[in-house]
Amino acid sequence: MAERRYDRELGIKTEGLREWREKPQYNRYEATPYHALDRFSESYKFKNGGRVVDFGCGRGRVSFYLHKNFGIPVVGIEAHDRTYAEALENKSSYRTKAVHIEAPIKFKYGLAEEYVVKPHDTYFYFFNPFSEEIFAKVVNNIMKSLKKHPRVIDLILYYPLPGFKEILESHSFRLINKVKVPRTIDWREKFLIYRHDDFVKNNT
Repeated sequence: MAERRYDRELGIKTEGLREWREKPQYNRYEATPYHALDRFSESYKFKNGGRVVDFGCGRGRVSFYLHKNFGIPVVGIEAHDRTYAEALENKSSYRTKAVHIEAPIKFKYGLAEEYVVKPHDTYFYFFNPFSEEIFAKVVNNIMKSLKKHPRVIDLILYYPLPGFKEILESHSFRLINKVKVPRTIDWREKFLIYRHDDFVKNNT
């Protein structure tokens, strides 16, 4: 099993599903497939500086993968208490294998819509972790941060919902890249990367 092998190499456990019972607006835990992440990493490169915010990070697969392969700071946001605890356990074991990577990696417990976007947050990852209503609130928080601290940011959507795309386009995000996942018959299995740089352009 490729998924299990990747997990072993990172020193983590991220397989399996977990449903939300008490919060229907939050979707079930399901990790982004490693073969999809491999394809993404071949087509998109993170620039120096900035930090990745992994919304609905689950047990942390994407956070650990990006941290290891790109050496970029990452913060994962998770609202399920048990899943969050598992992410912290994974971090402890992962760090024994990734002691050479200086970039910080951390996890925060809480709702995505309550996360305060920091000026150095420049990349935002989503694998449909919650409803369109919550996504809209998160995007509004990102926009508030952009107005205070103009910068170029990228939003990365995996298996994107049509409503998510409409919300981004209404805030002047533009599609800069589309990464299709190989060996799949599901046309929705892809990455869409949206960029917002209007405030930077307006200040130059």
